[in-house]
Amino acid sequence: MIKNKITDFISQAKIIQNKMKKAQEKLSSIEVEGQSGAGMVKVLITCKNYVKRIFIDSKLLNEDKDILEDLIVTAFNDAIKKAEIKSQAKLSKLTENLPFKF
Repeated sequence: MIKNKITDFISQAKIIQNKMKKAQEKLSSIEVEGQSGAGMVKVLITCKNYVKRIFIDSKLLNEDKDILEDLIVTAFNDAIKKAEIKSQAKLSKLTENLPFKF
């Protein structure tokens, strides 16, 4: 009886492991956008934090360098936060019905 439960548990763990691997691979193609300066700076990244594109409104090019740098950092941090939230949501769907939690 216990041996069967352990075997079932191991089988379920392998299935979940494969699903997690596929979900991790899919995160490479999911994109999120971070913004700052009311959308004057935008950063597009994947949920694996691969940078796809940076947009800087031409009006900012005449601004102080420090201001532009701060806006870029803020946009990146916004994008990374959104990617993390989206990644956690996707991965938590795989484990929501498990009798144990990670």
